[in-house]
Amino acid sequence: MSDQVRAAVRVAPGVTQMREFPVPDLPADGALLKVEVAGICGTDVKMYASPPFEAPVIMGHENVGTIAAAGAAFERRHGLAVGDRVFVEHYVGCFSCEWCHEGEYRHCELTDWRTNPGARRYGYTSADNEHHLWGGFAEYMYLPWNAVLHKVPDGVPADLAGLATPMSNGIEWALFAAGVAAGTTVLIQGPGQQGLSQVVACRQAGASLVVVTGTARDRARLELARRLGADHVLDISETDPLTAVHDLTGGRGVDVVLDCTAGAGTAPVLLGVQALKRREGVMVIQGELAAFPDFPVKLMTEKAITIKSARGHRYRACELALEVIASGRYPLHELGSHTFGLDEVDTAIRTLGQGLDDAIHVSVLPWGAS
Repeated sequence: MSDQVRAAVRVAPGVTQMREFPVPDLPADGALLKVEVAGICGTDVKMYASPPFEAPVIMGHENVGTIAAAGAAFERRHGLAVGDRVFVEHYVGCFSCEWCHEGEYRHCELTDWRTNPGARRYGYTSADNEHHLWGGFAEYMYLPWNAVLHKVPDGVPADLAGLATPMSNGIEWALFAAGVAAGTTVLIQGPGQQGLSQVVACRQAGASLVVVTGTARDRARLELARRLGADHVLDISETDPLTAVHDLTGGRGVDVVLDCTAGAGTAPVLLGVQALKRREGVMVIQGELAAFPDFPVKLMTEKAITIKSARGHRYRACELALEVIASGRYPLHELGSHTFGLDEVDTAIRTLGQGLDDAIHVSVLPWGAS
């Protein structure tokens, strides 16, 4: 192993530089991960264009790799050894606060870069902090004692292992937040990587009806949604989605709406309120709307609708995601549309952000194709 680590560093809005960092000295309860694959999501696109702070950041928060070196205390704590392959959650909680004790480390103040300048979260933390390597767009990544790790099942290739984060989110939002189960009817708005992951999560949970909406430019993604298990796909530029949902449900409406149309404005939320059943439907939305004038509160309360926010994932969601990926039951390899090398991080982010070449899930392979 060299004594220097190459990394792609965001140094300004929309600007990446290749830099080298010294291999960090490992404490007894620390480890070093050789990054195999680092996925890119829509949040990365936004954070790249409009960083929340000026410090240099090694982005990349969807990370899988192998333990390259580890202290004895780290190995005992995690039950891992050098050579083990793991999926690394991006949260680095304190594990002493109330949220961490409840297993909800995703809500820990130590992970929240919005309110805590000293927060630790992979892909969001300044490279000026101790150990430097706080993101997956690098050859190696530092793992402290409080890193949250999951062993990757044997035989799972890199392109599938890199889907662990979107699949975990899909399971969290569909199963845990929305309560999708056997017999549930579901409308999924938006066939991006999150929407497609939720198709799999809903089908795996036993949903009786899964409907996915998109636009004319989503034609290929809508067809993929069918192959992943959607019962019906709707091009909203050709079909009135509300009429179609009512026709498919005998006028009842769906039990659950999963809004995966981040940045598409208020229309999907309004459609969701209309498409939900008459009593106690659930809608999960992403927090993209800064304001919502004339929100239909009266209709929402009349229908007793519950609106929940989509926020990360819990430990169990990650374990279930890895099980689904390893099962081979779904053509998940079709989600992994593009891979790029470490020197191509800027191109990789822009490819996803601009939707080039029908990009769905884009990954960075710091060591190149295996």
